[in-house]
Amino acid sequence: VWSLEQPDWHCKIDEGSAGLVASCWSPDGRHILNTTEFHLRITVWSLCTKSVSYIKYPKACQQGIAFTKDGRYMAVAERRDCKDFISIFVCSDWQLLRHFDAETQDLFGIEWAPNGCVLAVWDTCLEYKILLYSLDGRLLSTYRAYEWSLGIKSIAWSPSSQFLAIGSYDEKVRILNHVTWKKITEFEHPATIANTKTIVYKEVEKSPSVETERLSFPPTRALASSLFSTQSKYDISQVPVSLQYIKPVADRANPKMGIGMLAFSPDNCFLATKNDNIPNAVWIWDVQKLKLFVVLEQLCAIQSFQWDPRQPRLAVCTGNSKVYLWSPAGCVSVQVPMEGDFQIVSLSWHSSGDSMALLSKDNFCVCYLEREEV
Repeated sequence: VWSLEQPDWHCKIDEGSAGLVASCWSPDGRHILNTTEFHLRITVWSLCTKSVSYIKYPKACQQGIAFTKDGRYMAVAERRDCKDFISIFVCSDWQLLRHFDAETQDLFGIEWAPNGCVLAVWDTCLEYKILLYSLDGRLLSTYRAYEWSLGIKSIAWSPSSQFLAIGSYDEKVRILNHVTWKKITEFEHPATIANTKTIVYKEVEKSPSVETERLSFPPTRALASSLFSTQSKYDISQVPVSLQYIKPVADRANPKMGIGMLAFSPDNCFLATKNDNIPNAVWIWDVQKLKLFVVLEQLCAIQSFQWDPRQPRLAVCTGNSKVYLWSPAGCVSVQVPMEGDFQIVSLSWHSSGDSMALLSKDNFCVCYLEREEV
């Protein structure tokens, strides 16, 4: 661990023979939580007092630790005696606040609502089941859309905590409301877009234009990379539009099907989704009208997308050297000016919305966005 403010300060944590499979920060930035091998325990290390706390029996699942947005509470999924449990801790002193059993067969993930009042707990993909618990451990509601088929694949809370979006293997997103926890609508992801009110942006390649006066021999490295890198732009397609649909392989585990990514915009106005059966498309839904608003059809499969935390602006990457930005005003493709082959596989916005980190397999770069002068 290094300090950005004090370059001389550093710290090394050794879990010894227990091993280490995961590590994360606490919200206050003063503690580090290490998960040991075989998920035997979580060790909470204080960087200030050098004290250590232990949390036993953490469950090995996709999302087993969740902090409330204000950083006051932490929920941990646990597995003991072949049953699932939830423990809620107070982050200030790591004291146990509540411990209760979860009514799941094989708990897969937990996620707090942004207001910190409700904890969503969902079951294994073999069973469609989501449970909603209060902070004191009361079961508020259980939701099941269907049985005897692959169930939940992803979930997302709206920033206002009013909506819970659930993506499932049947290629649909179901929206629950926070009053009755009943479904208010469901969004389907068909391979053909027929509604004339839906805008479909299609990425198309364009050959780079280079002024002949600038050409030199041998060409400069920057010019050479721009000459051989394919640039792209967006065209608006005429509906109906048929999207590239991939039929999943039925006899393999973890089939590429269903809603794999979900994210609400920070103003609660839009929901972005990705259907893994149609890997090259991002679907943007108008949450106020509960209708499909825009579809982005890319040349390559979507690797990641994330909303600007300050405004309704979506950044998308597809495993090439471009980053794509969508806002209600339109869509743009931006070439990252990096030497060599920089394939962006994930991205992360800065909390200010002025910059973002772009990550490839071996490198990363920080991309700064110019602000419009008012």
